[in-house]
Amino acid sequence: MRIDIITVLPELLKSPFEASILKRAIEANLVEIHFHNLRDYTTDNYKSIDDTQFGGGAGMVMMVEPIDKCISNLKLQRNYDEVIYMTPDGETLNQSIANQMSLKGNIIILCGHYKGVDQRVRDHLITREISIGDFVLSGGELAAAVLCDAIIRLIPGVLGNETSALTDSFQDNLLAPPIYTKPREYKGWKVPELLFSGNLPKIEKWREDKAYERTKERRPDLLED
Repeated sequence: MRIDIITVLPELLKSPFEASILKRAIEANLVEIHFHNLRDYTTDNYKSIDDTQFGGGAGMVMMVEPIDKCISNLKLQRNYDEVIYMTPDGETLNQSIANQMSLKGNIIILCGHYKGVDQRVRDHLITREISIGDFVLSGGELAAAVLCDAIIRLIPGVLGNETSALTDSFQDNLLAPPIYTKPREYKGWKVPELLFSGNLPKIEKWREDKAYERTKERRPDLLED
């Protein structure tokens, strides 16, 4: 998989990809991450990428021309499955979307800033708009990093245990069940005895029941789906 991220702050984005799972995925050539500074596609001496709104109003707007030039240049080099714009009013990121994206080959992610991008970008260049929640950030970089992490960890070979991602919360519209590790007892707090029984069918049934109970208690909306 190749992910091209268009941003005005590439330095803000680089650190998440220089550690942990994302770094290992890049070093193993399971994913390529490329950052593109939007100011490199400007035409004036000030490297302007934003301007005031037509019709008046507070806040600056990212201009269509630099964004179009950057995306067009990338598309000359390869085909892309999606051109994603990170925006608070996009569809909310969930596990299903992450699963879908992990199967793609090439993706462009555009990070917004200021009041957002000229609507013509959204109308003619973007194929999908994604939000990470009902709140506003100062820019789309952190949201893009969240999306990348959610996608990359699902690529075969990235996680040490291939079944790990399949048992995460939300994979079956259920939250994950309780989990335990050593010691078996701590301060009188005990691990359920069933987990030491060796009876795998009963353990799996216990986990399914606990996952359902936790979901019903904390996120009943998931069960409605």
